[in-house]
Amino acid sequence: MEQMLGAFQSDLSSISSEIRTLQEQSGAMNIRLRNRQAVRGKLGELVDGLVVPSALVTAILEAPVTEPRFLEQLQELDAKAAAVREQEARGTAACADVRGVLDRLRVKAVTKIREFILQKIYSFRKPMTNYQIPQTALLKYRFFYQFLLGNERATAKEIRDEYVETLSKIYLSYYRSYLGRLMKVQYEEVAEKDDLMGVEDTAKKGFFSKPSLRSRNTIFTLGTRGSVISPTELEAPILVPHTAQRGEQRYPFEALFRSQHYALLDNSCREYLFICEFFVVSGPAAHDLFHSVMGRTLNMTLKHLESYLADCYDAIAVFLCIHIVLRFRNIAAKRDVPALDRYWEQVLALLWPRFELILEMNVQSVRSTDPQRLGGLDTRPHYITRRYAEFSSALVSINQTIPNERTMQLLGQLQVEVENFVLRVAAEFSSRKEQLVFLINNYDMMLGVLMERAADDSKEVESFQQLLNARTQEFIEELLSPPFGGLVAFVKEAEALIERGQAERLRGEEARVTQLIRGFGSSWKSSVESLSQDVMRSFTNFRNGTSIIQGALTQLIQLYHRFHRVLSQPQLRALPARAELINIHHLMVELKKHKPNF
Repeated sequence: MEQMLGAFQSDLSSISSEIRTLQEQSGAMNIRLRNRQAVRGKLGELVDGLVVPSALVTAILEAPVTEPRFLEQLQELDAKAAAVREQEARGTAACADVRGVLDRLRVKAVTKIREFILQKIYSFRKPMTNYQIPQTALLKYRFFYQFLLGNERATAKEIRDEYVETLSKIYLSYYRSYLGRLMKVQYEEVAEKDDLMGVEDTAKKGFFSKPSLRSRNTIFTLGTRGSVISPTELEAPILVPHTAQRGEQRYPFEALFRSQHYALLDNSCREYLFICEFFVVSGPAAHDLFHSVMGRTLNMTLKHLESYLADCYDAIAVFLCIHIVLRFRNIAAKRDVPALDRYWEQVLALLWPRFELILEMNVQSVRSTDPQRLGGLDTRPHYITRRYAEFSSALVSINQTIPNERTMQLLGQLQVEVENFVLRVAAEFSSRKEQLVFLINNYDMMLGVLMERAADDSKEVESFQQLLNARTQEFIEELLSPPFGGLVAFVKEAEALIERGQAERLRGEEARVTQLIRGFGSSWKSSVESLSQDVMRSFTNFRNGTSIIQGALTQLIQLYHRFHRVLSQPQLRALPARAELINIHHLMVELKKHKPNF
C-alpha cells in the first residue's frame, strides 16, 4: 500500500507539472494570436489604403467631371494619394507597387479638372445683361480646386491666376460700360459754380426743354430726393440705363451714385465670399486676392468720382452720397465683408472735402451779398432766407439719421451769416416797424420750413424760435405805440413812482389821466380794427399774423388792467373821470370779437 501510495503521489506531482506547462503554452499562444490579429488589422488598413479599386480607375478615366461619381472617386483618389505619401515617408516598400497607377490617375484627374474649370472661367466672358457674373456656380466644384492644391500646386496657381486676370478685365469692362451709360440718364442741367445761396434769383435756361433742376431755388430743396437713403430705395434694384433712356427718364446724381455703388457692393460681397470659399483663403490672403480681382474696377470708380466732383456744386447730392456710403459700409459689415473698408474710406475722403467746400462757398456768397444790389425792398420773406431754410432743413433731416458733428458746425456758420444778412437787409428799411415786419416774416418762414423736416429740439429750430419771439414782442410794442403810446408811458411812469413810494406826485396828473381815459374810450375800437388790418396786411403767414394780433390784444388788456390798478391809488380814486373807465371784463369780451378765426 505504501508503494502504491508513493507511486500515486509521484504521478500527481508529474500531472501538476504538466498542467503548469500547458498553462504556459496557452498564454504564449494567446499572445501570438493577439499579435497576429493586430498585424492583420494594420496590414488590412495598409492594403485597403494602397489597393486601387477598378471603380475608381473607371470613374477617373471615363466619367465626365460633372457626374457625382467622378467627385466621389476623386475624393477617394485624394485620400489614397495622401495615404501613399504617408506610407512612403515611413519607408513602406509596397507603395512602389501602386505609385505608378496613382500618378497616372492623378495626372488624368488634374487634366480633366483644369480643362473644366478654365472652360467655366472663359464662359464668364460672354455678355450678360444683369451685371452679375455667375461664378457662384463653381462652388459645387470647390473640391476640384482643393484637390489641385494638394496634388498639383502649379495647376492650382495657373487656374487662380487665370481667374484673377479674366474676372479683373470683366469687372472693369462691365463697370466702365455701366458707368458711361448711367451718366447719360443724369439731369442735363445740374448745379454750377454760380448757383450759390447769395446769388441773385434767376430761372435757368431751358426751363421747359428736358427734365432738369429747373431753377436755382430747387438746388437748395430736398423734395423727394431724400428717399434715396430710405431702406426700400437703398437696396432697390439697380437702374437699367437703356430702359431709362427709352422712357426718357432722368435722375439726379445721387440716384446714379446709389445704383452704381449698390451694384459694386453686391458684386464685391459675392466675389469676396466666393474667393474665400473656393480658393480656401481667409484674412489678409483673401483681402489681397479680392483686390487682385476688383482693384482695377475700384480705382476706375474712384477716378470717375474724383473727376465728377471737381465740377460738382450740388451740396445736397454730395451729402446724400456720403450717407449712401455710410449705409453701404454698414451693409458690407453685416455681410461680413471687410475687403471694401478701405474703398469706402477713399470715397468718403473725396466726398467730405467737396461737401465742405460747397458749403464754404455758400457761406461766403451770403457773407458778401450786398442788400442794395438785390433790387427793391420788400417786407415779405427774402428768397435767400427761403433758400437757406430749405437747404438747412434738407441737411438737418438727412444728418439726423446718422449724426455728424462737422456738418452741424458748418450749418452753424451758414446760419450766422444768414442771420447777419437778414439784419443787413432789415437795416435798409427806413422805419423800425418795417424792419420788424421783415425780420418776423423771414424768421417765421425759416422756422416753418425747418420744423417740417428737423426735430423740434434741434439747435436751428430753437435759435430761430428765440429770434422770432424777441422780434414779435418788440413789434407788438411798436404796434401799440401810436394809438396807445400815451397810456403805456403814463402806466410805466406811475408804476415807477408807486414803487419808489412817491405816489403823491400822481395828484398833479389828473388832467392827463382824464384825457387818457376819454381818449381810450373814444378810439380804442377803431384803433384795434386798424391794428388788426395792418397786421394781416404785413405778414405773409396767416397763422403768424393771428398769433401777433392775439399777442397785441392780450398785451392791451394787461396794459388797461395795470391802468385800472394805478387809478385805484388813493391819490386818483376821487377823480370824476374814473366813472368813464371801461369795465375790464367788457373790454375783454369786445376784444374777443377782433380775434381772427381760422
